[in-house]
Amino acid sequence: MSYLESLEKSHFFSGLGTAEIDRLIKCLRAEYSEYEKDEAVLREGDLYTKVGIVLSGEARSVTTDISGKSVIVTIQKEGGYIGVLLAASLGRRSPVSVYASSHLCVLSFPAEHIFGICAKTCASHITLLRNFLDATAEKALALHDRVDCLLKSTIREKALAYLTRMASEKESDMFNIPLDRSAMAEYLGVDRSALSRELGKMKKDGLIDFYKNSFKLLV
Repeated sequence: MSYLESLEKSHFFSGLGTAEIDRLIKCLRAEYSEYEKDEAVLREGDLYTKVGIVLSGEARSVTTDISGKSVIVTIQKEGGYIGVLLAASLGRRSPVSVYASSHLCVLSFPAEHIFGICAKTCASHITLLRNFLDATAEKALALHDRVDCLLKSTIREKALAYLTRMASEKESDMFNIPLDRSAMAEYLGVDRSALSRELGKMKKDGLIDFYKNSFKLLV
């Protein structure tokens, strides 16, 4: 299958070879879907009983506050997961909507086939279940990182928390972020103009340097 290479990059299939992944795709009755930019993968309140793996493109999960403003919760790139916490939550309806940020390709697996050990009780399926637990923890930690940004009291603290985390993920003080200014402001829960002004002040104060979505930490 043409998307096996993408699946090999996902932690969901860590420790499994190409042939094993190919067998599991058939065993789990995988479903392939494509979405255009801004098309909904799932909507807030939906009962989503699958685990989706992003093969290509990017997706964003968003929620709406009481004023009707959309707020980005997480961003999923190639190899990322859609619905993994819902699959582990025994029928809870989605608290977020998920939209394609670009042309998006997703391979999804019904949760019942992930949790239901196959007739052969194969080692590959046991490995997949262990990886599912890791994926659940990974998604929970991503939400923790999001909350950590929101809990900061100033725009500068929020921006530094986010940029420091991105530098850590990239293992470099120079890195690109996947968000434009509007999306970054939405992710941090701040006004876009106020964020742009604060980034300019941070650059003047020698904390960061940047050009568009390319940043360098100087502290």
